[in-house]
Amino acid sequence: MNIYIGILIPFLGTALGSACVLFMRGAMNKKVQKSLAGFAAGVMVAASVWSLIIPAIDKASHMGKWSFVPAVVGVWLGVLFLLLLDHVIPHLHINSSEQEGPKTNLKKTTTMVLAVALHNIPEGMAIGVVYAGLVSGDASITAMGALALSIGIAIQNFPEGAIISLPLRAEGMSRKRACLYGALSGIVEPIGAIITLQFTGLIVPALPYLLCFAAGAMLYVVVEELIPEAVEGEHSHIGTIMFSLGFSIMMVLDVALG
Repeated sequence: MNIYIGILIPFLGTALGSACVLFMRGAMNKKVQKSLAGFAAGVMVAASVWSLIIPAIDKASHMGKWSFVPAVVGVWLGVLFLLLLDHVIPHLHINSSEQEGPKTNLKKTTTMVLAVALHNIPEGMAIGVVYAGLVSGDASITAMGALALSIGIAIQNFPEGAIISLPLRAEGMSRKRACLYGALSGIVEPIGAIITLQFTGLIVPALPYLLCFAAGAMLYVVVEELIPEAVEGEHSHIGTIMFSLGFSIMMVLDVALG
């Protein structure tokens, strides 16, 4: 399989999700939004564990009982990296009225797109690191395993594209422009993955750390953004049920294809 097709699959998920704004009228139903956020969170957690953390620990098996070290270090570095970006990039989360990061005069719609783009960074890194390992011939990463990660993130990106484009439309943006902005919020993923691939020679020796770095960054997004969206407001089990469904689908994909 052409690796560039694999890299573009997640972006296609975002673009298709953003296209929902062309056919839907009005704001997204709260329960639907909670369902999509829960589903996306489940996919990302499963991808972090099966596609990133477990392969990293397996690759570090030569360290014996200390094989957990790259995983722990990598996860924490990923969490701290996203925490840093949260403080230096101005952004506005969906359903929030208070801008985070440095204070700017950017439009609300721009800061909303930046929020999604910010959280797409770790996914692009994850794809790039996994495909860099595949290109290097690393036995712990298979073509089908890399494809499973691409498909899983694309599935997660579909609701994310809808979640960003529909509020943009609600803010007064035209349908076509809201669709374009929603799609562009996901462009950081293939760009980040392609940039990462250029450093394959440097990445491979540190692969266990970098896989878990991406996992830590993804888990930060889940806890910081997606889970709160899935359970906010009136009590409902829909977010939890959809989280479990997303987790199960991604787990099946990774085990069956990996």
